Amino acid sequence: MADIDVTQRLRSSALRITAPRVAVLTELQQRPHSDVDTIATAVRQRLGSVSTQAIYDVLRALTDAGLVRRIEPAGHPTRFETRVGDNHHHVVCRTCGEVDDVDCAVGSAPCLDASSQHGFTIDEAEVIYWGQCPRCQHAAR
Repeated sequence: MADIDVTQRLRSSALRITAPRVAVLTELQQRPHSDVDTIATAVRQRLGSVSTQAIYDVLRALTDAGLVRRIEPAGHPTRFETRVGDNHHHVVCRTCGEVDDVDCAVGSAPCLDASSQHGFTIDEAEVIYWGQCPRCQHAAR
């Protein structure tokens, strides 16, 4: 059933339906916040031989089409997810790099209003919260 949804999403974004695109999008739906190595390993298990460059090309096409969001936490590998268009944020573990979603603050959120726009038209604010995940907290005890 997931592959049907994936093919519909590709089709509605005017992207050709190819096995690598279906596999990458399916894997990201099942494993949000995956890095390229994780995606490539899962896609290769699904399809066999697929080059790393092909994975990057698919991710670029999916990102450009608005089907995938790229997350770049400082000091950690770039991650990708299929949750797009809702201006949510992320929390990142400083120890293991685990990433999770954080819904946007409701009500007064002054940090999301720029004190100066410097002539820019701002259409999005990206917030990354840093800390330690429960598993790493437990291991540290």
